[in-house]
Amino acid sequence: MVSSIVHAGFALVLAAGLLRGSYDRRALAVVLAVVLLPEVDSLLGPIMSGAHRTVGHNFVFPAMAALLISYDTRIRERSLLRERVADRGVRIAWVALFVHVFAHVALDWAHLEGVNVLWPLHDAFFSLDGELLWSSADGLVQTFVDIELDPETGDRRVDAGSTGTTQSVHVNNPIEPDDPETLAEAETIDRRFPVAGRGWRLYLVGLGLFTVLARRLQGDPTAVRED
Repeated sequence: MVSSIVHAGFALVLAAGLLRGSYDRRALAVVLAVVLLPEVDSLLGPIMSGAHRTVGHNFVFPAMAALLISYDTRIRERSLLRERVADRGVRIAWVALFVHVFAHVALDWAHLEGVNVLWPLHDAFFSLDGELLWSSADGLVQTFVDIELDPETGDRRVDAGSTGTTQSVHVNNPIEPDDPETLAEAETIDRRFPVAGRGWRLYLVGLGLFTVLARRLQGDPTAVRED
């Protein structure tokens, strides 16, 4: 699994670019809390099959949150969110939601068995796995979406990386490091808390920390210096 530290590193990079005018410790704390929140669904594993990468890892709840924020701040005559946290808080809320989607859910979508993208509307895990390239022999080639045509019936089958449902997919995590059936029979349970399973993930953690430090040391470009 992609570790929470890697998600946090990615979130720090995105926040540095998106929190213009609102970049401080409090804003970063909100963003990091939101980006780490989805991992709580691993705690539901013992009572719900396939809970990890499902309850907190889908695009339905973020879409609902986006509609709610948009309605409250743009359609309603009186915005409850803006009254409580002002325009700065609204900006941070949008950034936190964006970071949640792209620094966590979408990142896990491209890793292992993927995520349950449309849960609870539809129970199906999808993994963003494939390649997109231009070949001098074959032209444009993509393998992310597989389209098959049955020569006998003419039916078209589209596979966008489906890997199963909550009943068949288990993504290892510290709470349930193995499949629940084998975990009950195991003599020794090896609970691993990942930090960086690949070189690019360690690089991403370092990049996030460097970005925070660089933003901290930067001067104000709008400040006018007197000679």
